Amino acid sequence: MTMHPALRAVAVASVLIAPFAHAAEPPSVAALQREVDALRAEVAALREEIRAQHAASTKTDSTVATLQAETATAAQTAVTASARADAATSASARTDKALSAQSWAANTKIGALVFFNVSHIDQRAGGVAQSANGTGINLKRIHVSVEHTFNTIFSANITTDASNVIGEPLNANYYNTPTGVAPATPTTVIGKGFFVKKVYLQAKLDPALTLRIGESEQPWIPFMEGVYGHRYIDPVLPDQYKLGQAIDWGVQAFGDLADGHLSYQIGVINGAGFRTVNVTKSVDVEARVSARFGGWFAAVGGYSGRLGKQAEGVAVAHTAQRFDAALGYKVDRFTLGGEYLYAKNFNSVTLASEDTNTGWSGFGSYTVTPRWQVFGRYDWIRQTPKVASGASVTSRYYNLGVQWEPVKLVDLSLVYKRDAVTNLGTVSGLIAQQNGTGLLGGVNGGTYDEFGLFGQFKF
Repeated sequence: MTMHPALRAVAVASVLIAPFAHAAEPPSVAALQREVDALRAEVAALREEIRAQHAASTKTDSTVATLQAETATAAQTAVTASARADAATSASARTDKALSAQSWAANTKIGALVFFNVSHIDQRAGGVAQSANGTGINLKRIHVSVEHTFNTIFSANITTDASNVIGEPLNANYYNTPTGVAPATPTTVIGKGFFVKKVYLQAKLDPALTLRIGESEQPWIPFMEGVYGHRYIDPVLPDQYKLGQAIDWGVQAFGDLADGHLSYQIGVINGAGFRTVNVTKSVDVEARVSARFGGWFAAVGGYSGRLGKQAEGVAVAHTAQRFDAALGYKVDRFTLGGEYLYAKNFNSVTLASEDTNTGWSGFGSYTVTPRWQVFGRYDWIRQTPKVASGASVTSRYYNLGVQWEPVKLVDLSLVYKRDAVTNLGTVSGLIAQQNGTGLLGGVNGGTYDEFGLFGQFKF
């Protein structure tokens, strides 16, 4: 046990006094010297102990200060670590959000397609100039599309369209006029202007089977547009003479077989076209089977249905039917192909009479240089609006043009187009097509001539 310094002093004094208090006679000098040396040694020992205690106290204070400093440092480190953890969590959230946005963008395609032309039109019916005549600029199509891929199976597409509000007149008998009398032009043409062109959900289950539900491409017309390659100038044969639709509402199944040499598509659809969404008592069916080998291609297809007209309370007399065939050769610099169709009752579904259309189209193109191409097309089609009467209307159409591609995905063509309609029999016949007023013909036939600059761009 450590003795207090004051007690030690008292002890030392008692030791010094004790010899004199009990001795009868004074001690010798030698004895006193020994005692003094012993006391000095004890004092020295006490001093050393005091120094050790002071050093220990100083060390303890230093240790306490060090521990306090280390505690403060640890607390500050904990605060800093907490702040860093919060910052890391926030950064991680921002990173996840950025990655999510990046993933969405990487799996989403936004595109546009525009058809335009600057041209002069001269349309005549029985030699009489028609309202379509004149010179001007026209935007025939403005497509804006968004396509998103959810995963390896599911994807979706939304495509809008804006077409010229100046459209063809409508009538109760689908498009054409089997009676041979031109209908009155309606004050409102429904479905023109801005509208939804396509909207569908797709599931690609296998290269041999893809399913689509919604508003999407039909089996035949889009296939032929891909072969033809100049849709921005005029539609292909069935679409040009309004004997079919390129897009409709329904369910589509398609795929490739035999390493892509064979392909097929079948659609169960409404039948009234993409501008009309309705509920009917029956659905229509369209199908195609095609083959490619090297540059050669061949295809056959067919259509059968009531064109969306078989509603409750509506008398439906006939079924619209169409047979299609195509054959040709297409490589990078050269295309030569032909298309045949036979269509029945596309204008007489709700009429007592029947109608037929028989036609063919030949087309070709040659790329002279990477930027320049020459092309041409010829269509012949005969329509018998009333089979019983035997009176027919024949249309002969052709176009010739030179195409220039100044940059990729931009095409500009200088084109001349002509369509001439002649009547067989005594009936004044009109045939529906996509140019001019939409109905071509008259008492003594009719003609349509157009010359100008046609173009498209897409991205």
